[in-house]
Amino acid sequence: MTVYIDPPNWPGHGRMWSHLVSDVSYAELHAFAARIGCPPRAFDHDHYDVPSGRYADAVREGAHEVGSKELLRRLTEAGLRRRKPRPPRAAAS
Repeated sequence: MTVYIDPPNWPGHGRMWSHLVSDVSYAELHAFAARIGCPPRAFDHDHYDVPSGRYADAVREGAHEVGSKELLRRLTEAGLRRRKPRPPRAAAS
């Protein structure tokens, strides 16, 4: 099992967030997230948003600490990257 977490560098909703990903499967990711108390609503397309207060829990449970670029590289190389759909562009008049 290999799960990765980047530093809590992402601001939102009055706190800082990390991203938690797997380079094996979403099933592995969901199981790991449940073990550290992440609710299903924290799943965002291909990763979990983890508040800074849960960062140490994730590392203690076995998540590997990596930088954000490394996290994205591993997610992409595993074929698990899902980009958010872009809203359609407005037609020019």
